[in-house]
Amino acid sequence: MPHAALDRPGFSVYVHVPFCATRCGYCDFNTYTAAELGWGASRAAYADTALAEIRLARTMLGDTDLPVRTVFFGGGTPTLLPADDLGRLLRGIDAEFGLDADVEVTTEANPESVDPAYFARLRDHGFTRISLGMQSAQPHVLAVLDRRHTPGRPQHAVAEARAAGFEHVSLDLIYGTPGESDADWRASLDAALAAGPDHLSAYALTVETGTRLAARVRRGELPAPDDDMLADRYLMADEVLGAAGLSWYEVSNWAASPDARCRHNLAYWHSANWWGIGPGAHSHVDGTRWWNVKHPSTYAARLADGASPAQAREELSPEDRRVESVMLGVRLREGLALDDLDDTGRAGVCGLVDGGLLDATAYAAGRAVLTVRGRLLADAVVRVLLGWEGQSGLTSAFKIVKTAHS
Repeated sequence: MPHAALDRPGFSVYVHVPFCATRCGYCDFNTYTAAELGWGASRAAYADTALAEIRLARTMLGDTDLPVRTVFFGGGTPTLLPADDLGRLLRGIDAEFGLDADVEVTTEANPESVDPAYFARLRDHGFTRISLGMQSAQPHVLAVLDRRHTPGRPQHAVAEARAAGFEHVSLDLIYGTPGESDADWRASLDAALAAGPDHLSAYALTVETGTRLAARVRRGELPAPDDDMLADRYLMADEVLGAAGLSWYEVSNWAASPDARCRHNLAYWHSANWWGIGPGAHSHVDGTRWWNVKHPSTYAARLADGASPAQAREELSPEDRRVESVMLGVRLREGLALDDLDDTGRAGVCGLVDGGLLDATAYAAGRAVLTVRGRLLADAVVRVLLGWEGQSGLTSAFKIVKTAHS
């Protein structure tokens, strides 16, 4: 963990809230139901425990003037905590670091964990953005995912957030669930758009090792998602969302305007500095990456003893950082400057343009920007740009946002 001042201004804070009412069958995030928490950890005490790490972060980062530009509460289900607890954590971040005048403050929420009064309290505390987990509008799809909210509830939650004064509201969708048809996916897209969010994320279902969903697929109860089907669903999403005025700005994210883009996630994709608060949270400061112990009880015990909750760390070499900048940057709408690629990467660009994976107009302007087909084959594009053709091993960098949140 760093002991010196930051090399660059600007800073983000991620707060992991590891509690869930129930565990979804597809999820492998670091989350716990009440029955799984064990001794020494509780929702009631969590805000005080996380505040101790916030104070520790201030000590470890020195006296650098840090305008905190984005704060993101993820999980788990942050909104299982009282809104006033989330507000206390935000005030603690402000007290230690100071919040930028234009700070973006987001919380994830399950639709069933919020109501109009809760949204109003969040606005009172300075939250500016809500990200709601919708996943699907179809009951049988939600059942396969073990999602407990009722169809229609996410759309009502969007309206409640708008009424409370939230200008920026996002919905998350998942495509490719076993048993989901093209018509089901189109219905989910239409229902999400009808709710009026200004941001939408759509992720292909991944069968993660160790989850209930993986066990069901392994036993043959459910089919694994098919790559061709996932590609067709992505293309449908891009067409439908684009026609509705939401433009892609990252492979899995669409926004109604530049202001509606998630600035916190953009900080990850641009390899900015952030501190992850909470069990299992990942942090990155000037080329040092570290992650906390996973279990809330161990996390709380470490902080109660005045010790760091960090479990391990790694120093990124200049080459590591260059590789990650390519892996992450190419997924963004602005793509990469050709000058930022090495000779191997620049040599491969012409073939990617000829193959329809990189945009020819952007190439003429000196940038490598994915076409729609390129977005479907982003892993292959990265392998060419890094000279890794025939190799695998891109997963860890492509999941950087996920690991930051877990």
